[in-house]
Amino acid sequence: LHSEMDLTLYGYDASLEKGRPDAVVLPGSTGEVSGVVGLAFRERIPVIARGSGTNLSGGTIPVKGGIVIHFSRMNRVLEVDIPNRTVTVEPGVITLDLQTLLLRQGMIYAPDPASQKVSTLGGNFGENSGGPHCLKYGVTTNHVLGAELVLCDGSVIRTGGKTPDNPGYDLTGLLVGTEGTPAAVTLMILKLIPAPEAVKTMLAVYDSIEDASNTVSAIIAEGIVPATLEMMDDLVLKAVEESVHAGYPLDAAAVLIIELDGMLDGMERQAAKILEICSRHRVREVRLAKSETERA
Repeated sequence: LHSEMDLTLYGYDASLEKGRPDAVVLPGSTGEVSGVVGLAFRERIPVIARGSGTNLSGGTIPVKGGIVIHFSRMNRVLEVDIPNRTVTVEPGVITLDLQTLLLRQGMIYAPDPASQKVSTLGGNFGENSGGPHCLKYGVTTNHVLGAELVLCDGSVIRTGGKTPDNPGYDLTGLLVGTEGTPAAVTLMILKLIPAPEAVKTMLAVYDSIEDASNTVSAIIAEGIVPATLEMMDDLVLKAVEESVHAGYPLDAAAVLIIELDGMLDGMERQAAKILEICSRHRVREVRLAKSETERA
């Protein structure tokens, strides 16, 4: 792609910065990526690997022009390996599409960045994306077992594999979060975990940020690690409510979104303990999601 409109569209992400590439290429295979990167290396042309551009860090801004490699055509789920609890994907797969596919088979890929409806797994790899579930399950690097990557001279390497603890250096862990600067990822082996038996989601409403913050500390001190434990202050509440009309209280100073997941046995006890901790820290109200729609 090289029209004025295309070059403008691929010149920014969700940060405040802008650039302008000289061309945009959409490869369909690792070999094509290698060919483009090798040519750029020989001709000393800057290269930026890019997914959906939802990142807030400026990681996909072509500050020196050059070539943007966009991975939207490399969007296949290559293998779902339930016995080994892995899935092998190309970088252009949309995060939520993968999670929806896996859930039908009773498995989940845990990282859930806020942009998961449009963000790509390659972008998650480059930015080491997190999400509400990172408290319990960790961020992207905790779920990438192996990768195929194209180095800056166009050569192709493989790191890691299906086993969780490969011998030698953890090069996969080193490369996740490097925003494509040492290498562009063209294939990933991701870790799967069984879908939880039960999920319980709560919204705790507070009249002070301090009370909400102290509740978080008290829950962790009790030895409870929720799947999600997120706080929003009044400014964020107003912004979210104006955008998606989720029914948040606009007169609150802060709310906590608390989600438990895991075995059905024992979940009610954990939920009751959390409710008791919230009450101890002057919670105004605790709402329990009564349906999957309300939880979402």
